[in-house]
Amino acid sequence: MLEPDAEGTHDEVDRIVAAWNRERPDLDFAPLHVLSRVGRMSKHLDRARRSAFAASELESWEFDVLSALRRAGAPYELSPKALLTQTLVSSGTMTNRIDRLKTRGLVDRRTDPSDGRGILVRLTREGGRVVDAAIEKLVEAEQELLVDLSPDERQALAGLLRALSLSLGD
Repeated sequence: MLEPDAEGTHDEVDRIVAAWNRERPDLDFAPLHVLSRVGRMSKHLDRARRSAFAASELESWEFDVLSALRRAGAPYELSPKALLTQTLVSSGTMTNRIDRLKTRGLVDRRTDPSDGRGILVRLTREGGRVVDAAIEKLVEAEQELLVDLSPDERQALAGLLRALSLSLGD
């Protein structure tokens, strides 16, 4: 049994690992200390993101496409292929997403002047307004998740997660 310490610093993952250690002392549960917490944090992050996007009347996939266009800089346009690369979806899915965003007035399509066969997807003024509002809400929500960490702790955590991400090929 895991005894709570005076500072209350044991969490549910500590309790789970302690129980597994008791039941299966032959296994090394060290990875659970890290990755179970990452998984639990992912759930908190998903909720915060859904809430931030809903407040801007966006689905997460809509935010992904609009934010890729916004990050591209003026004139806020990309080819569908560039959008595929940034959002990791299939060509058919991207076509459907562009169509739906166009119907909502958040993007426009135009012929690529450097390649008459290609098209460019451009963020509309309304699309820019919506994605800017959504990113403001997202940053607020994510700040709230990290409020109990000092700037040094945030930087250290970011560095460790970056190293893990790079080791996994991201």
